[in-house]
Amino acid sequence: MQAVAIDVKTKFIRGFSDKTRLQILESIREGEKSVSQIVEAVQGNQSNVSQHLACLKGCGIIVGRQQGKYMYYSLRNEQIRELLLLFDTVLEQIHDETVACDNHIVG
Repeated sequence: MQAVAIDVKTKFIRGFSDKTRLQILESIREGEKSVSQIVEAVQGNQSNVSQHLACLKGCGIIVGRQQGKYMYYSLRNEQIRELLLLFDTVLEQIHDETVACDNHIVG
């Protein structure tokens, strides 16, 4: 059971492990946005942003809502917003070590 829990946790954390996905999350941290608003906020292209939105939604980090022909995305819940704030708090404390880290293990 522990291995399954670790695998699920790993998938969840990978949702946060991409620059574009983090930019998307930051752009919707304080409220829902349409896809075009997100594309503008991250200065990306619609196709790439849509792929990242699908990843975040698939990981359970965000939710989508259709209104007419537009799709709107927001964080799944307050705990995800708090997690993003916690990332900021921790990174303030370990910023220099993180910047200097060359041990990026890909697995």
